[in-house]
Amino acid sequence: MVVLGGGAAGLMCAAEAGKSGRKVALLEHSDRIGRKILISGGGQANFTNLHTRPESFLSANPHFAKSALARYTPQDFIALVEKHGIPYHEKKLGQLFCDRSASDITDLLEAKCRAGNVHIVLNARVREVEHSAEFIVRTANEEFRSTALVVATGGLSIPKIGATSFGYDLARQFGLNIVPTRPALVPLTLSAKDREDYCDLAGVSAQVSVSVEDASNGEQSFDEAMLITHRGLSGPAILQASSYWQPGQPVRIDLAPGQTPTTELRRSSTRNLAAARSALQGILPQRLAARWLDLHAPASWTNEGLDALERDLHEWRVAPAGTEGYEKAEVTAGGVDTNELSSKTMEARKVPGLFFIGEVVDVTGHLGGFNFQWAWASAVAAARSL
Repeated sequence: MVVLGGGAAGLMCAAEAGKSGRKVALLEHSDRIGRKILISGGGQANFTNLHTRPESFLSANPHFAKSALARYTPQDFIALVEKHGIPYHEKKLGQLFCDRSASDITDLLEAKCRAGNVHIVLNARVREVEHSAEFIVRTANEEFRSTALVVATGGLSIPKIGATSFGYDLARQFGLNIVPTRPALVPLTLSAKDREDYCDLAGVSAQVSVSVEDASNGEQSFDEAMLITHRGLSGPAILQASSYWQPGQPVRIDLAPGQTPTTELRRSSTRNLAAARSALQGILPQRLAARWLDLHAPASWTNEGLDALERDLHEWRVAPAGTEGYEKAEVTAGGVDTNELSSKTMEARKVPGLFFIGEVVDVTGHLGGFNFQWAWASAVAAARSL
């Protein structure tokens, strides 16, 4: 078996196949394995999420991921982590991180590959792939032949660590459809006017609720932190919403979720900008509260004016100009069309022996360890079918 890609999915698949006695060669085009693992989670690898469920994933076919996720769960990977003596902790919302370093996860996967006698080849840039009775993979220096080829080459996100379109190009070579790709879990940029109004507050963050309309699944809302950047908006709530955002769509931001900032103003005999600023600064960072009121203060401080202010605070509509692109995207949405693959094995329906796993497939998880869990689950599904 030949596995293309030494990231999370490729390493897991190679290790599992090697464990079962398969002869496995893993080809990684860069000079080290697991580069995306090593930079994930702030260097501590958010390696899974306890609350993994199908609703935590985007895909043109929302049912596709269910089978693999059900057959290899977060508890399965946690058992592996514990078997290797890796200390870990839950940070929030079911997100599990290594206590020490993300290299604990790459070391684990490398150890599993060694135990399965997996032949890992670094700096292996594939020049061509042919298929007749078997797959023939040619690099600059070697030729590999196998009846099974697993493509785990990832998406387009973070090109500085080697992301390329190779997996999509290979799928097209074999006649497979590609769902159009786009950056996901990515900061949003603002228009020139909004940047002028807000981006000098770069570094300010607030707990908000961010909502965006999704054509397939209705409104999606995320209650987490929002961070103002030099070019726009980021932070977990924005990154989550970005996966559903489409150009031209507004994003709705509730700056005071679950709160009624105008309550004290309504009771007070003093209703003015200073009083409103004082009330709002109890909820938002002071600089953001002051700036937002400078730009959104009601025309009058009557009950009707306070109604409008309250409404605007809960439904601040922002029209992003775009995203920060693949350079800053954590993952790539879209990819190999799941209609082309078996949900049980990840094998291409049109090309027996050809498998696609991990990020290259049109399955994209929410922020918080879900994409790693998809990598593990899809890898195991392919490996165990061989």
